[in-house]
Amino acid sequence: MKKYQLGEFEEVVMLTVGVLYNEAYGVSIKKEIESRLARNVSVGALQTALKRLEDKGYLKSHDGEATEERAGRPKKYFEITALGKKALEHMKSTRDELWGAIPKMAWNTKIASV
Repeated sequence: MKKYQLGEFEEVVMLTVGVLYNEAYGVSIKKEIESRLARNVSVGALQTALKRLEDKGYLKSHDGEATEERAGRPKKYFEITALGKKALEHMKSTRDELWGAIPKMAWNTKIASV
């Protein structure tokens, strides 16, 4: 099912939006990914992924209240749509099927030292 394919970073972003639930906005998403995955995330890469996921219909956004600390600009909050939930469920079931298909014998092989 090609229509539900997500890139690895897109999947991480969507899962993080789910984790943050009502507090999922750019800075909080970036911080959550960086803290949970010990991975640096550029603002540009995150904004591009959020825009792409919105364009696909997997996320939707709405503006919060304008705040003085943000010079009157509102935070843009994100949430997972019904289509986005289907995409994540598809990714999870695909991964689970692949993990389940690995023969136990494959896990018993020794890794050669480098």
